[in-house]
Amino acid sequence: MNGTTLSRRTVLRGMGAAVSLPLLESMLPRTALGAPVAEAPRRMAFVYVPNGMHMPAWTPKEEGALKDLPSILSPLAEHKSKMNVLSGLTLNGARSLGDGPGDHARSVAAFLTGAHPRKTDGKEIRNGISVDQAAAEKIGKLTRFPSLELGCEPSSQGGRCDSGYSCIYTSNMSWRSPTQPVSKEINPRSVFDRLFGNEVDVEKQKNRAQRDENRKSILDFVQEDAGDLQRRLGAADKAKLDEYLHAVREIERRVEESEKLHTREIDVPDFPRPEGVPADKDEHIRLMFDMMVLAMMTDSTSVLSFMITNAGSNRSYRHIGVSSGHHSLSHHGGNREKLEGIRKINEHHVKQLAYFFDKLAQVKEGDRTLLDNSLIVYGSGIGDGNRHNHDDLPILLAGSGGGAIETGRHVKYKDETPLTNLYLSLLEVAGAPTEKLGDSTGKLKL
Repeated sequence: MNGTTLSRRTVLRGMGAAVSLPLLESMLPRTALGAPVAEAPRRMAFVYVPNGMHMPAWTPKEEGALKDLPSILSPLAEHKSKMNVLSGLTLNGARSLGDGPGDHARSVAAFLTGAHPRKTDGKEIRNGISVDQAAAEKIGKLTRFPSLELGCEPSSQGGRCDSGYSCIYTSNMSWRSPTQPVSKEINPRSVFDRLFGNEVDVEKQKNRAQRDENRKSILDFVQEDAGDLQRRLGAADKAKLDEYLHAVREIERRVEESEKLHTREIDVPDFPRPEGVPADKDEHIRLMFDMMVLAMMTDSTSVLSFMITNAGSNRSYRHIGVSSGHHSLSHHGGNREKLEGIRKINEHHVKQLAYFFDKLAQVKEGDRTLLDNSLIVYGSGIGDGNRHNHDDLPILLAGSGGGAIETGRHVKYKDETPLTNLYLSLLEVAGAPTEKLGDSTGKLKL
């Protein structure tokens, strides 16, 4: 499309389908000489893992430039120039502060809010506004969805989970207000349909029924629109659009295959096949990361959160040689075998994160990549699972927010520096400046 600019909000439409597009060269504003100006939105994503970390195998030995990564972070070696390991950050709101035990519940509730949640297993819950929702309030209107909240285990609406704390605290880290948690979506199919479905409910239902009945791809419904757009694009954009549509179809196929593995087909006429989350836990994580990539690259949202499991998860990882439960192992008491089990689980989670980074790095946006244009926080609200400490947390920041942050470093901050100070800095980079969040005392130098 020489000399013209395609709207960033262009979508491919068909009955009940609305397929948003990645950033194409034709969407970039142009200089007076007609050259594209490389501009892209800055995305924020927050990824949480439970039960702390085996810190000796997480923390780089030296400050400054990242050289040899410790074993837990080794799967990210290819991306070390695009990330920072941040040490010395503290989550004071996760401490007991006179409320006794309940560190797992507090570690999740405080992770994005910096608040100290009210200890209750009743209706009188109270926490704080989370960083993702603070961002969504300011920049969410620029995208189809103000934010997306994802996970691999369901959010709870009540009950007692951790030493007198409501299960609401242990299973929700995103909070729209001090009394309103935002439940997460755990089914990849539901996220896919939300991203690529028409806003009209009746049309969405017809589209889904036709797809199920005829085994059609969502792309089958937008072929005409896609063909018309292809004829208007330059060679580079045509290739990028083809690559993107192929990726969408491949993810759609994997979602369908994971559902088949999760449920058994019932040979009864017109009996709807039930749907559920993938039986393979690693595939579940990867599919949710795929949904995040699709949401970010199509500018469907710029704010995401993802809980790999809920607080205190005792899931076992037999497929990597760890038969004991994660939470049980985290109370290692210095036992070498248990510490090695924790290290293996931590490294396994980072391997899934590397998959996410790989996908982001493959998406070109002007002179940068989707990873470059993002701000991704990965970590836990507990340091060592045996100590249940909330200082010197395991925090990784990936992406530079479009070049705003120097990367490739291990940065050690002064002890007791609030984690929320990091969030203030990220909010400013993302175009959603906020003066105060939880226990913040000022912005970090990044």
